[in-house]
Amino acid sequence: MDFSARLSSSRGSPNATSFNEVKRLLIVGAREKNLFLVFLVLLLITTGITMAIPAVIGRVFDAAMAKRPQSEGQLEHKSKETLIFGLESNTFFWGLGALFIVGSAANFARMMTLKWIGERISARLRSTLFKRAITQDAEFFDANRVGDLISRLSNDVTIVTRTLTTNILVGFRNALQGTAGLAMMCVVNLQLTMIMFVILPPLVVGTFFYGKRMRQISRDLQVSVGALTRVSEERLSNVKTVQCFVGDLPELSRYNSRVRDTYKLGKREAWASSSFFSVTGLVGNYTVLSILILGSQFLMDQVVTIGEMTSYMMYSAYTASAVFGIFTFYSELMKGAGAASRLFELSDHTPRIKITQGSKISYQDMRMPIKFENIDFAYPTRPNFPVFQKLSFEIQPGTSVCIVGPSGTGKSTIASLLLRFYDPSVGRICIGDRDIRSVNLRSLRRHIGIVQQEPVLFSGTIANNIAYGLNHRAVTREEIMIAAERANCGFIYTFSKGLDTLVGPRGALLSGGQKQRIAIARALIKKPGILILDEATSALDVKSEASVNEALKNLTGGCGVSDDKPTVISIAHRLSTIRRCDRVIVLGTHGAVVEDGTFTELYARPDSALTRLVKTTDDSYEQELARKELEHEDFQRKEREVEDVLKELNLEETDRQRDEQDQRDMRPLDL
Repeated sequence: MDFSARLSSSRGSPNATSFNEVKRLLIVGAREKNLFLVFLVLLLITTGITMAIPAVIGRVFDAAMAKRPQSEGQLEHKSKETLIFGLESNTFFWGLGALFIVGSAANFARMMTLKWIGERISARLRSTLFKRAITQDAEFFDANRVGDLISRLSNDVTIVTRTLTTNILVGFRNALQGTAGLAMMCVVNLQLTMIMFVILPPLVVGTFFYGKRMRQISRDLQVSVGALTRVSEERLSNVKTVQCFVGDLPELSRYNSRVRDTYKLGKREAWASSSFFSVTGLVGNYTVLSILILGSQFLMDQVVTIGEMTSYMMYSAYTASAVFGIFTFYSELMKGAGAASRLFELSDHTPRIKITQGSKISYQDMRMPIKFENIDFAYPTRPNFPVFQKLSFEIQPGTSVCIVGPSGTGKSTIASLLLRFYDPSVGRICIGDRDIRSVNLRSLRRHIGIVQQEPVLFSGTIANNIAYGLNHRAVTREEIMIAAERANCGFIYTFSKGLDTLVGPRGALLSGGQKQRIAIARALIKKPGILILDEATSALDVKSEASVNEALKNLTGGCGVSDDKPTVISIAHRLSTIRRCDRVIVLGTHGAVVEDGTFTELYARPDSALTRLVKTTDDSYEQELARKELEHEDFQRKEREVEDVLKELNLEETDRQRDEQDQRDMRPLDL
């Protein structure tokens, strides 16, 4: 097996890579630099007001102490002793109140700006990553589970957004607050401040190792959550199959196993966080204890005033809070780096088949022979199991060709190669003289219509699903109705909302046959140059199959080649489909063409591969046909029986209602 296209789920990259991821994180946020500048200005205002409060409190306390009578009966004071920052107390307090209002307004604007930045980054990341995911080639989706991709688009984007907004900007605030607080502590008393410089170096070293550990745990946790999402998405999307095989208990066990893995990683994260913050908290408490011991001694020696000591203690509390906030910021930044590595892995993945390279192709260019020339192919995830070896054939424009062969001979793979979901390892596929690898992939696929064996519909209306075939331009209602009519979608008009009827998730509100006919209409509305029918009528009952076959008859043969007909490639095993095609190509088990010719020519030879193939499938087909006819007759019989019973019940109900009405009429008047 070759899973080179699989995104990594390993235990992280080298340590140096984390700093590259942080750098790339900052580059992602740099697109919002104007809003970041606005945030920083507002942050300066709010932080400045916050850091002024301890100094104000100290001055107010010192002014109050100065106004206190020095001895009993002494009431005179110098006017300058009543001033606070050169202002009278009343004027100062009014000014301080106004400043707090400004700070509140700045804080409101700061929070709004932060939220705005976060939403913009989140929206841009999700849009960019979804674009990268949806333009990957088929090999990528063969190697990666959809659940893991959904986890990257949801959980990882949320973590990265939080890192780029709340965590980084709070880190800025803590850095600013810590720097200002430390400076003010030095101004108030340098001797006490030296205690902070003693404890900072070991805390910084401990924080560095803790951040590395948290980055690894975060990446492992996101990988585990991705696996959990993958299991739930896959099982819940196929819940009917799970329930049919009574697989609810095994699936619950499988899901619980993933939950336990996630739980264990959560415990590891809790253990690391608890250990780090309990140790740093203890160090902080001993720092406060040291400051209190020295500070009380300085007060007794009158080295500092009560106001200065109060200001210093508040500044030390602010600084300590900011320092621990910076440590927390670093650990959260490493978590974000772990999640970002998964996002960058997706955004950096380059598909082997690029969707936008190559020149465009027109409808007239598609009206050229389709040539498979010496094709060797094996699926990228199974390189040791070849599907085709030296496969060669040619299809003339406007004709209908049926590809038949035993199960596993690569009939549907031909459609995948023509749509360039994969490229052959050897050989080339040409339309005319143009190798399809030189053609713009979007342009190529717009001229190819396909109806798959298992039709896929999207949530929305019937009209939306039919018009999906022309999603690159506006589609008129008339075009949708014509396509629906050509695909025998008459059932649409039995719904009260007609084309505006909701189909439900994956078309769950429609039957299999109804979904397949809508898929046929979706292909026909494109007016494709090439139409691929991969068991297109396999889910239809006898009556619907006959109607759709009649609708497809002019497209798939019976009337010769026409300029307005697409080239039709049918992949089928039913005799009715094979018979109506202009030409039949029979594939062998060794991945090459074993027979090629008209149905009449090949079937007339008793020893031909087609004859042998038809004989092995004809009986089962006839049995299936007979079974469907019997089911149809049984349904009609039961329908008639139900109608007869309803009629009898209706008559009995009418008689009963009439008797009740007579009894009510005979009752005395109740006032």
